[in-house]
Amino acid sequence: MVMSYRAPRGTQDVLGEEVKKWQEVEKLAREICERYHISELRTPIFEHTEVFARGNDASDMVNKEMYTFMDRGERSLTLKPEGTAGLVRAFVEHKLYANPSSVQRFFYFSPNFRYERPQKGRMRIFHQFGVEFFGEANPYLDLESIMVGLNLLDEIGVHKYKLVINTLGDAESQAAYKVALKEHFKPHLDTLCSDCQRRYEQNPLRMLDCKVDHDHEAMKTAPINLDYLNEESQTYFETLKKTLDEQNIPYEVDPRMVRGLDYYTHTVYEVISTDENAAAQSTIFAGGRYSHMVEYFGGPQTDAVGFAVGIERLLIYAELAGVKFDTGEHVDVFAMPMGQESNMQLFKLITELRKAGFCADMDYENKSMKAQFKMVDRTNAKIAMISGGNELEQGVVNLKNIETQEQVTVSYEDVVGQVRKWLGK
Repeated sequence: MVMSYRAPRGTQDVLGEEVKKWQEVEKLAREICERYHISELRTPIFEHTEVFARGNDASDMVNKEMYTFMDRGERSLTLKPEGTAGLVRAFVEHKLYANPSSVQRFFYFSPNFRYERPQKGRMRIFHQFGVEFFGEANPYLDLESIMVGLNLLDEIGVHKYKLVINTLGDAESQAAYKVALKEHFKPHLDTLCSDCQRRYEQNPLRMLDCKVDHDHEAMKTAPINLDYLNEESQTYFETLKKTLDEQNIPYEVDPRMVRGLDYYTHTVYEVISTDENAAAQSTIFAGGRYSHMVEYFGGPQTDAVGFAVGIERLLIYAELAGVKFDTGEHVDVFAMPMGQESNMQLFKLITELRKAGFCADMDYENKSMKAQFKMVDRTNAKIAMISGGNELEQGVVNLKNIETQEQVTVSYEDVVGQVRKWLGK
């Protein structure tokens, strides 16, 4: 019996033109990070479970979705469900907080793993681009992190979106708000879902993010966190709004937005698609400020802010926007041997061209000239390099510039120079 193997549910293979779209997005993200003076930091795919399951965490990610396993040393490990925690752990482990720079900026590309019901734009293995800025709490850094994401969307060509912001306040403000929420929800607990009953004890803010009870009357009448901000938190939020206004960045304030993770303080934000064809999962990217995670991992008190965007989801919105990525093949030189006797010499020449920095390929099957010129067209080759018996005897090849139709005959020693002359590399 022949086995039929398929990718596991909630995962996918990325190939062909789709890979080129990913590469274009990643290249653009790296270029933007270069402009913002953001350095790359790479962390392991799995971490000790305590890196993600911190204290009495009420998030669904920790309680329902993590891929956790025991290794052979009986240590509990977890495939990373998000990128921030591992990056902060590395920031502390390597004492990057000792860097004299007042602000340190990092970005990452990473596969993440969450066990949840697969749907379009939400897979069990998904890939994120994210940035994290470490330094003193400053609304301008919050704004800068938002601008990195907005720059990425605009330069890809995704323009139908809105920025939604809120503040969770500092620890004192959150404590006061949690007391108010518990008093409000206590009479309704029996009518709320089991997750909300758990969240009530762990972190009542998480109840506002419930997908099951979002239409419950108690949710609609819940107190607003803006009413429980202390003066410092109010000032911080007002300054953030002023900086957005200064940059002419439109935004909406949603006082019920809490985000899906427990570590946020002060600013939280989401960039939401306004495309009429967007599905239910309309958040394109999201993030916020966190003040205590560096301390949790053993470092000094250090504020940070960041966001993450899913590559798969970003490509969905690019498709909705009609973005056309360059997904074609692009070969500089395609070698065409007219007979097996030319194979070895042309192979030597494409090897020299590759060493010189050109993309070169050749036909290994000695097809007809007509068939090989079809390969030149299919690969969008800029130059065809042709050799048959006569050329081999004379130690030359024929080069044809496909765009200008110019043809020249050159010695082997002059091939790289002639190609460089035509292509300008």
